[in-house]
Amino acid sequence: MSDHQQAFLAAAEAVKKLAVRPDNDTLLKLYALYKQGSEGDVAGPKPGFFDFVGTAKYEAWAKLKGTTRETAQRRYIELVRSLGA
Repeated sequence: MSDHQQAFLAAAEAVKKLAVRPDNDTLLKLYALYKQGSEGDVAGPKPGFFDFVGTAKYEAWAKLKGTTRETAQRRYIELVRSLGA
């Protein structure tokens, strides 16, 4: 496993231990960057209209379509560090 991959996994663990819960917009960014960095482009159907949280997550992830996994991982690591982790 590369140093970059290890840093990504370490950031994913560090975000769970943040002293202050990030706001919802930041949480969506974290979710989308993590998913793009670990799985790539969004797949599957968009959640139903009344699944507000699922739809927000799907749309945040879909905005990153075409972003490479490495770029998403780098941005995720930077965001987690900016949050004090």
